[in-house]
Amino acid sequence: MNSKIIDIILPDLGEGIEGAEVSEISVKVGDTVSNGDTILVLESDKASMEIPTEVSGTVKEVLVQPGTEVKVGTVLAKIEGDTSQENTPDAETIEDVKHDVPENNEPTELKTIDIILPDLGEGIEGAEVSEISVKVGDTVSNGDTILVLESDKASMEIPTEVSGTVKEVLVQPGTEVKVGTVLAKIEGDTSQENTPDAGSTEEVTGELETPKETTSDKQPDMTTVFADDKDKLFASPSVRRLSRELGISLQLIPGTGKKGRITKDDLNAHIKRQMAADRKTAVSINNEVDYSQWGNIEEVKLSKIKKITGKRLQEAWQGIPHVTQFDTADITDLDLRRREINNDLQKKNIKTTFLPFLMKATVEALKAMPEFNSSLNHTGETLILKNYYNIGIAVDTPNGLVVPVIKDVDSKDIVQLSEELLTTSESARNGKLKPSDLKGGTFTISSLGGIGGSFFTPIINPPEVGILGISKSRWEQIYDPKSEKSFPRYIMPFSLSYDHRIIDGAAGARFTNELKKILEELVFLDK
Repeated sequence: MNSKIIDIILPDLGEGIEGAEVSEISVKVGDTVSNGDTILVLESDKASMEIPTEVSGTVKEVLVQPGTEVKVGTVLAKIEGDTSQENTPDAETIEDVKHDVPENNEPTELKTIDIILPDLGEGIEGAEVSEISVKVGDTVSNGDTILVLESDKASMEIPTEVSGTVKEVLVQPGTEVKVGTVLAKIEGDTSQENTPDAGSTEEVTGELETPKETTSDKQPDMTTVFADDKDKLFASPSVRRLSRELGISLQLIPGTGKKGRITKDDLNAHIKRQMAADRKTAVSINNEVDYSQWGNIEEVKLSKIKKITGKRLQEAWQGIPHVTQFDTADITDLDLRRREINNDLQKKNIKTTFLPFLMKATVEALKAMPEFNSSLNHTGETLILKNYYNIGIAVDTPNGLVVPVIKDVDSKDIVQLSEELLTTSESARNGKLKPSDLKGGTFTISSLGGIGGSFFTPIINPPEVGILGISKSRWEQIYDPKSEKSFPRYIMPFSLSYDHRIIDGAAGARFTNELKKILEELVFLDK
């Protein structure tokens, strides 16, 4: 055997992809590899691609690392192998590298064969196409995955059971397909045709087992990931990608699929176990302790409101990824307008606080950024934008915190809101709120301005996606660059907590900027 060090070069990836990021390295120096074995996995903005070697031998050098950006023509690794086997990929497409089509000198009869979705088993009548693994013109072999399906029960890789050339792909990502649907058409040798019938479910149920290897037609397991020096992990590209996005190591998850393959259900089960463990840890913090051993104590029963509120707040904190944005607003001019209105209201024996002004300003900000006046659909697939503005107001009562809802804030003026807040707060403190008074909120304001503090992180009141926290305003000397002098200004600190599943940091900052502008320019008072 004539050995030689052979460069493994990244071939043309096709579809206009000039480069990609290395997401996984499947081999290490010293490994023995065979023609077709995966050496690394790439991630582009279009696809997850497993790059195989087309020479057999020993890995002498790996020239890239996870996270490396590589382009077509990059040398990925060096393998010492038999030069008689060398078949370095040229500037064709990545699909030409993926598959080894056995040579057959005998004449073959070619025929276009329909690839039909077989019975998926487990009562699954259909599923959604999540990934297409081939395109027209690709050469495929018996057992190659042509697409991946996602149902509510499993992630399923659908293989072809004929070898040949893909002539037509009849579905797209996002398409709902049912048993019997024609997925693709492949032109192949009819002597190899072995289309799965409706009664064959074992090969396609859950995470599919690749066909058994033979010495004449060896196909690499395209879902193999080398976890470390000793262990192998088996998972589909979609499961690996999801685990990376969630920051979960697949080494922690036992696989229940064929050959111990880690399925999407395994990943979801691991997440549920982790959440249950977190909840158990949270509960176990309150272990039974005899505090009287250190001194005199008094035990006071929690009110029903406090127990219910505490449970809801804990669930909200654990179930919603909170982010809090802090800012301040100059409310000097707003304070002057408030005092003017209070002078006019003296005869009615009504006094308005800052809260009605904050409610009106918040509604203007919600109109400018509707995603803050929304709720996530129960499926988690859509966002429900609300065209009404019902503001929840956190009220401190002797029995605990309650959040009555002031309806249709956009259609009421400052005086009307002041009167309604007065009666609603009294009802809350006297325990006379009706169930309907606590429902229908679209956004909440929690004001601690009358108590003190600079900033705080309010907890979102689900199913809302945002809450505004108001702290105590204070007089500060603010420098004016125009006059080059400092002037006393009345500054209000405020905090915005939002659901990071729906709202990103940039939107959070824009909302606080918008609210600050509205409060300082007082435009909302003219509406």
